[in-house]
Amino acid sequence: MKRAILAILLIAAAIGGGFWWHQRQAPAAAPAADKPAGEAGGTHVTHDDQGNTVISMSDEDQGDAGIVLGNPAAGTWSQEIKGYGRVLDTAPLAGLVNELATAQAAAPASALEWERQKTLSAQGNTSARALQAAQAAAQHDQLAIQSARDRIMLGWGAALAGRNDLTNFVQLLTSRQAALLRVDLPGGESLAAPPPSARVVTLAGKTIQAKFLGPVTDVDPMIQGQGFVYSVQPNDLSLAPGQAVTAWLQLPGEPIAGVIIPRDAVVRQEGAGWVYVMNKDKGGEAFTRKKIQLDRPADNGWFLEAETGGVKTNDYIVVTGAQTLLSEELKAALSAD
Repeated sequence: MKRAILAILLIAAAIGGGFWWHQRQAPAAAPAADKPAGEAGGTHVTHDDQGNTVISMSDEDQGDAGIVLGNPAAGTWSQEIKGYGRVLDTAPLAGLVNELATAQAAAPASALEWERQKTLSAQGNTSARALQAAQAAAQHDQLAIQSARDRIMLGWGAALAGRNDLTNFVQLLTSRQAALLRVDLPGGESLAAPPPSARVVTLAGKTIQAKFLGPVTDVDPMIQGQGFVYSVQPNDLSLAPGQAVTAWLQLPGEPIAGVIIPRDAVVRQEGAGWVYVMNKDKGGEAFTRKKIQLDRPADNGWFLEAETGGVKTNDYIVVTGAQTLLSEELKAALSAD
């Protein structure tokens, strides 16, 4: 009996030892395969035949990243010429208008006093000195009116100097309810007739319409181009003196057809603007980053010509999450290095 038990124990020990030996000799589990170069977090970056960056991302990852696609809207662009503008400081104009108003208020009284002195002089009831003083005062006030008008004309143009509501208009300017803009065309550019209106774009990308008032009275020494004065009323953008703007002056001709790229669809990289366009032949899981021109700002984005802009109305572009795609692209590029 004891021999049988001992035999069983020996057999069990042998089996256990064999299993342990097998485990020691079994190869270690294969390490996880390295991700391909350029892949990070499910994102894969390549380049197409034209050198454009192509970023691949699964539908699931796109959903997690908040990627939203849309078609650019069709739009038209009136032919325009670009001008460089700034908001004028109208404090000197306000000073001249106040001088003019003061002289205009004094002139009637001094003119009446001169007439009275002439009557008294004819009657022998006044001195020659008093008559001369009254004459000098009346002429002084008339010259003050003319001087103020001349300086307004020379400094601000005939359109402003000839306004019947000049005093009220200046009050709007000083309270920032209206603004005056100077717009200069690039050197060598000129227009036979100035456009009656201009589309003004601030550095922040906001737009407002301006009305033509008249030509400028001098030439900008730096730009050396044709210049115009425009008014903005009401001043809904709170344009302030010295503020730089870009003005687009409409030219005659047929509008150009194209698309409007939403502002949120544009990313900035390498000093240029880009959009991500979905590759239709990749099942919606790849996007090509395409360079676009940002020289035609529209109210709700950027205008691209249909023929040369590189994006069409039937293209799907990333309208939400473009910056996220760019970040993923840059992370993938860093991991590849």
